[in-house]
Amino acid sequence: MNFKKLFHCVLSVLFCLSFSVKSAIILQYHHVSETLPAVTSISAEDFKEHLNYLKQHDFNVIPLNNLLDTLQQGQQLPDKTVAITFDDGYNNNYDQAAPILEAFNFPYTIFVNPRLIDEGKGYVMNWDKLRELSKKGALISNHSSQHEYLHHQYKDESNAEWKARIKKDILFSQRRIKEEIGHDFKYLAYPYGEFNNRLQALVKNLGFIGIGQHSGAIGVNSDFTRLPRFPASGFYSKLDTLKTKLNSRAFTIKTLTYSDSVTNENPPTISIKFEMGDFHKSQLACYISGIGQAQLSWVTKDTVTVHSPKKLNVGRSRFNCTAPSKTHKGSYYWFSQPWVITQ
Repeated sequence: MNFKKLFHCVLSVLFCLSFSVKSAIILQYHHVSETLPAVTSISAEDFKEHLNYLKQHDFNVIPLNNLLDTLQQGQQLPDKTVAITFDDGYNNNYDQAAPILEAFNFPYTIFVNPRLIDEGKGYVMNWDKLRELSKKGALISNHSSQHEYLHHQYKDESNAEWKARIKKDILFSQRRIKEEIGHDFKYLAYPYGEFNNRLQALVKNLGFIGIGQHSGAIGVNSDFTRLPRFPASGFYSKLDTLKTKLNSRAFTIKTLTYSDSVTNENPPTISIKFEMGDFHKSQLACYISGIGQAQLSWVTKDTVTVHSPKKLNVGRSRFNCTAPSKTHKGSYYWFSQPWVITQ
């Protein structure tokens, strides 16, 4: 009898270890301001509330490079690990966000557009300000040269010409950051969070990690050409909903099959093959931006097809799929598929 109890105890421990923490969260912000567009802004007070929640609930806030290096090496992270990022390098990041982050002693990353900085655009930080923040621990990284849609191909531009142009853009930005700041982290935050298969392939070929702004946790099995981040500004700044996201986990996805993230296939369909075990497939639910619940078809015991009951609106949209964890009470697995529906 004692042996049986010991045996079941060992099995239980091994089961929990098999779902140990090999996932993390990246938060995305833009403006810390009460006067700029609300859709991409958060007030200083609400931003402080976010950081205070992280501190009071013992979140492990670490530099983005530490987080990504650990996951790429397949290593475990402490539970509740988070990285904080900002897109575009607005002046309010220097005036408002940086002093608050310094008070909490939290590291952070700023994705910048070097050509806009070189042109002296007044709404973004100059190199002097970015150097000052980097000396205090901020990581400065690539957001393309001037925030254009990188997947767009010009009229009469060949595939080879598109590839050469975008490669030049990415490498120019990387070179300018290295020249001015000294950083050479090969991370590219896609402008507008948009990417397609060709862009992902180019980013991988250049040795970069591609980072979007669709929601979800990341893990050792994530596709490092399309890492998600949870937007935490505007509508998404509400702490009550952010708490659930901060405690989310990454599904282990064996195979992800779809035509392309930028597509004229409407409605689009995606097939996901999961590593099952820590969630009940009956509790998997997927939702579609502006439409509601998606239709799920389990084609095998571990593979589901997700599709919309009607056409998506032209432009950006998402499928968000979640399932509660069996072993971590109150924690949800979270995956997001971004779409750009074209005419």
